[in-house]
Amino acid sequence: MNASNPVVEALTKLLADSYTLYLKTQNFHWNVTGPQFFELHNTFETHYRELAEAVDEIAERIRALEAFAPGSYTAFRKVATIEECTELLSAEQMVSALTADLQEVASTARKLMIAASEAGDEVTMDLAVQRAAIHDKQAWMLRSMQSRG
Repeated sequence: MNASNPVVEALTKLLADSYTLYLKTQNFHWNVTGPQFFELHNTFETHYRELAEAVDEIAERIRALEAFAPGSYTAFRKVATIEECTELLSAEQMVSALTADLQEVASTARKLMIAASEAGDEVTMDLAVQRAAIHDKQAWMLRSMQSRG
């Protein structure tokens, strides 16, 4: 298989979105302030550590399909829908931004599900289902933090 394969293309997009989300989440972990500092600092750490494992799994799946995984910010920026955050945000803005990004990455995973299903690639389909479920759950948890106050 090569990079023009729809499954590889969808995996590459998921990798780019996941890596950008990883970087943004780690940034927020480092820079969060306010009354929810400890809770958010720990939550963001849990999320970025999970994403670190996820990007490795996604990249290795690309390699298992005999394509090369991108590994640069330049390559990721070309296909990612998640945008980097270069400004300092309030804790509330961080939670809101990550919630939206988690929902976007879950959507990217769902597009991968479709491509994998059409290709009969059950292994990639399973990876996509797992990624969507994780991001849906994390977005729900962050939304719950927002409604608390």
